Amino acid sequence: MSDQIKHECGIAMIRLRKEPQYYIEKYGSPLYAPNRLYVLMQKQINRGQDGAGVANIKLDTKPGTRYISRYRSIEPQAVNYIFDKIYKKYKKAKKLGGKKGMNNAQWLKENVAFSGEVWLGHLRYGTHGENSIETCHPFLKQNNWRSRNLVMAGNFNMTNVEELFSKLVQLGQHPKEKTDTVTVMEKVGHFLDEENQRIFDKYKHQYSNEQITAVIENEIDVARILKRSCRDFDGGYAMAGIIGNGSSFVVRDPSGIRPAYYYADEEIVVVASEKPAIKSAFNVDYKQIKEIKPGHALVINKDGSYAEHEILPAREKKSCSFERIYFSRGTDPDIYRERKALGRALVPQVLKAIDFDLKNSVFSYIPNTAETAFLGMIEGLEDYLSAKRREVLLEGKPHLEDLEELLNFRPRVEKLVSKDVKLRTFITNDSDRDAMVANVYDTTYEVVRAGLDTLVVIDDSIVRGTTLEKSILTTLDKLNPKRIIIVSSAPQIRFPDCYGIDMSKLREFIAFRATVELLKDKGMSYLLDEVYEKCNTNQILTENYVKALYEPFTDQEISDKVADIITTDDIHAEVKVLYQTVDNLHKCIPDHSGDWYFTGDFPTSGGMRVVNRAFANYMEGKVVRAY
Repeated sequence: MSDQIKHECGIAMIRLRKEPQYYIEKYGSPLYAPNRLYVLMQKQINRGQDGAGVANIKLDTKPGTRYISRYRSIEPQAVNYIFDKIYKKYKKAKKLGGKKGMNNAQWLKENVAFSGEVWLGHLRYGTHGENSIETCHPFLKQNNWRSRNLVMAGNFNMTNVEELFSKLVQLGQHPKEKTDTVTVMEKVGHFLDEENQRIFDKYKHQYSNEQITAVIENEIDVARILKRSCRDFDGGYAMAGIIGNGSSFVVRDPSGIRPAYYYADEEIVVVASEKPAIKSAFNVDYKQIKEIKPGHALVINKDGSYAEHEILPAREKKSCSFERIYFSRGTDPDIYRERKALGRALVPQVLKAIDFDLKNSVFSYIPNTAETAFLGMIEGLEDYLSAKRREVLLEGKPHLEDLEELLNFRPRVEKLVSKDVKLRTFITNDSDRDAMVANVYDTTYEVVRAGLDTLVVIDDSIVRGTTLEKSILTTLDKLNPKRIIIVSSAPQIRFPDCYGIDMSKLREFIAFRATVELLKDKGMSYLLDEVYEKCNTNQILTENYVKALYEPFTDQEISDKVADIITTDDIHAEVKVLYQTVDNLHKCIPDHSGDWYFTGDFPTSGGMRVVNRAFANYMEGKVVRAY
């Protein structure tokens, strides 16, 4: 994606299922778990530019012993910073206890932090709020009773924070912030407290308080806690938590919007937001990695047993397709195939746009995530050429020279645009960004025939169009092509996201801007006022009124207007923009049908409220998020 946007966070969890001594003896190191967690987090670093955090819990420690450890960081290399601090503790322990101590799991648990059996890591890509250490997960809710402690981290956004906040107040609480992270944490914490009290009341006449503490830790029903906590949530979420007794969980929203995968064997249970991270950290077969079902929680009990439990009735699965197109690592075999299919699906549109003139067309991509879709597009062009060769050979008798040219011809492929990795546009504020993006991209000269060639450049998606307008088109135009065709492997992004991706302001979407201009061009600006009135007068917002703005126009009309917007006066080449169709999107990514940013079909009622609120904000000139 040439436009930089923030998106979902990443989670990583490891639960050791055997005694810690087992791992020292088998793997020759007390660092088996932290080393694996480090890989899990590094392989998901694409999900965290704002910060990271790690928490660890030791099982069955004696009273008076610290059993919860946590580090968080907003350093530029936050993951490395955290694990350097963890490893320093082990280096210090080696000096203190020597080789004998380092090979003794019990000594380590008694003397070294981050030596427990349960690990939780988080990579933060903040969608709102300031970037401070306090905003980094995991969050910790502390209590002097071990089974009332709660550590949580997640990849989520809630659309009904006001409602959740009000419910907490009605319970008698006094939340310190009105954010989804705090409200979710307090909601789960409240029902964790109630679960503790339920078990205490059940056994208070049979055991002493000290005895009941052990009973509570063994009988806590985590699934029950989550069923009571999550019933009011509206949003996309994959939330992970550890209770102080060592029980842990990862719960997923009923529509499966946010991803979560796990692998388990006799030694470990591991959870991550992406399958390639688990594959890299534990070298297991992809087929062994399972997806946590929508509306379910993977619950790992204190004794290490685990199971998936239904927490909320699953709805129609609407897992995020945009994640597959751009955010997740393309090394996942399914995602790799899907991205290639998206590129291949664009071939008919591309051929029509270049008037089937492959001889005078040069194909490239905008680095770096679009490369896989580019490979699919080139494969599709090769298949087209193979079909044409077969047609010519069967129907005609070409001359030898023509036959040789026909057999040897290949699409012209060049790397025309390179990103200067030393320049980081996402670290600048909005006022500085336009000046920065003009210098981010370099181009390759003397591979394009001036005034003759058409450049076809594929991007995985076009959100704002800022980088195209401010940098890439200017860079490509320096090559003096006849035409520049920008191709998006994703459909037009018309609606906001409210489930984890930082795309909530309609004014930032170039497809929306193009539609508004078309309405003005056609004398239909009254539609803006009509939609605004509906958004303000309808209290129960179960319909996406913003859809009406797009209905008067074809996809191509909007694409052509996008091309007009991004073509500045100093661009000499003809510019055209092509977008993927929604039908092709569903054919290429059949198992991940979440497409609300393209179609406006939000999977929750909160999403409908957000899109209408986002439009009202636009009309009122409010540059704020709609949730």
